[in-house]
Amino acid sequence: MFTIGHSTHSIERFIALLDAFSITCVCDVRSTPYSRRNPQFNRETLRDSLGKRAISYEFLGDELGARTEDERCYVDGKVRYALLAATPSFRAGLRTVIEKSRTFTLAMMCAEKEPLDCHRTILVARHLSDMGMEIERILATGESERHEEAVSRLVEMVGLGRKDMLLSEEEIVDEAYRLREEAIAHPGPRKVGP
Repeated sequence: MFTIGHSTHSIERFIALLDAFSITCVCDVRSTPYSRRNPQFNRETLRDSLGKRAISYEFLGDELGARTEDERCYVDGKVRYALLAATPSFRAGLRTVIEKSRTFTLAMMCAEKEPLDCHRTILVARHLSDMGMEIERILATGESERHEEAVSRLVEMVGLGRKDMLLSEEEIVDEAYRLREEAIAHPGPRKVGP
């Protein structure tokens, strides 16, 4: 299973990246599947472009997106990934991705170019990896990165050394995820009216 960020790619470059890894299904995990700056990645436009190349499109932003409408998933105004990951909807989204990966070569797509800036790595891929799925990131350069490599980069990025004598490797990784989540998590839903 793969992940990819659409970044500011042209649709031709994006599809070339998918083709390089033989992707046959894109699962869109953006909460809002639209982009003002990159309209080629608006839901309907993207679905049509992928369909012309016989690549299936599945929207899973309601289940696996980082901007849930469930107010119980927010603490101090920010979404908390552990709360979001515990929801029945999120768990159903993970099951859908796993099921689709049995039939398709699947790439979960979000917007961010850098995987460590995106919930697709810090939230979704983390839980899929914990469930035994092998995850690989398609990078904007056309190269790929295994989930384990991304986690090592994450630990370094947030300034935690794997040699901490007081913490186990699992505790260090958990803290790295927590710190990155704090940096990238979205604010709560806006309330309309009084």
